[in-house]
Amino acid sequence: MTTSHPTFLSRRSLLAGLAALPAATLALPRSAMALSSGASEKLVRAAVDDINKVINSGKSERAMYGDFERLFINYSDVNFIAYSSLGVAARSASKAQMRAYVPAYTAYVSRKYGRRFRELIGGKIEVDGARPVKSWIEVDTTARLRGEAPFDVTFLVSDKSGKHKFFNLFIADVNMLLTERTEVGAMLDRRGGNVDALIQDLKRA
Repeated sequence: MTTSHPTFLSRRSLLAGLAALPAATLALPRSAMALSSGASEKLVRAAVDDINKVINSGKSERAMYGDFERLFINYSDVNFIAYSSLGVAARSASKAQMRAYVPAYTAYVSRKYGRRFRELIGGKIEVDGARPVKSWIEVDTTARLRGEAPFDVTFLVSDKSGKHKFFNLFIADVNMLLTERTEVGAMLDRRGGNVDALIQDLKRA
């Protein structure tokens, strides 16, 4: 894996990017004070164990994507990530549009990042530790590939959904939350701001 991703973003951009997200989407409830490094690391260890099983299962590409979608739903704050990816358009979208958008986006992002995790076939991800950062917990892991240099995969965990879930992911410093907001925004712009058309694009992507 290389760092030539077209929307490569440094970890330092996270604070600025989060500040630009809609306030209603970002606000962490008081329960965030109950965040635990231990619980966050336990969550990521379980996620990593499942990811390792999938990438080394020998399943077909299509079957793997289905597994990655189930993992994404199980371990991530799906609603937060989906709403954040839509940016300010989430404020004006109807409830019906958001009900259609969230599963369409979830399947899309699972396929997209599933392709990246498939690059680890024959390798594994190892958890290195967890530490509190601002209002979330950062869990560091290392991806080890055969014949290639290892690289960092970092999970950002909060409990804003009521449970410990990861709400952002860095793969070799590619910031999922900011990357997705940029790319989904570009897709929406190409459709003239039409959320229904965007939903159809996500289903086909």
